[in-house]
Amino acid sequence: MVGKLIIFSAPSGAGKSTLVQYLLGRGLDMEFSISATSRSPRGTERHGVEYYFLTPDEFRQKIKNQEFLEYEEVYPNCYYGTLRSEIERITSQGKNIVFDVDVVGGLNIKENFGDKALALFIAPPSIEVLHERLQNRGTDSAEMIEKRIGKADFEMTFAPQFDKIVVNDDLELAKAETERSIREFLEKNHH
Repeated sequence: MVGKLIIFSAPSGAGKSTLVQYLLGRGLDMEFSISATSRSPRGTERHGVEYYFLTPDEFRQKIKNQEFLEYEEVYPNCYYGTLRSEIERITSQGKNIVFDVDVVGGLNIKENFGDKALALFIAPPSIEVLHERLQNRGTDSAEMIEKRIGKADFEMTFAPQFDKIVVNDDLELAKAETERSIREFLEKNHH
């Protein structure tokens, strides 16, 4: 069945993006749902590739028009969200949709779509390991790392509400486990 939804949520640094990139290349008939944001493009980011870049005003107008499946104002005037038109765009190509969204957004999508959605929570082996990974990544200040760890602690409390928790301790095992879960889910109710 096409038009199923695969939702990935995880604390920052749990290795979610790596897993998503791997799975998109596994012939599962999946396409990535491009999020909208009101922040400016970074580096080589292009509109309609990494994100749909909107001004805060455009974003608010679309909220008013109920064009978002879910959205969040991360800090003042900085929004991220999933446009309903993305679902249309991908299902009309006869594909399943992959979402890489925050924990609250992921649960919102799951609530909307019920059995048509598989919500996966990618967890770090522990908060200590996460701390280490964020430090080794070398992209964040100590203060930012503390912020991310605080947020991760909070996000971990939502894990039980997901359909499946994949602990990313060993990346190869996590890849295999995630792929197996997705294949089982896509084959269900396949008439």
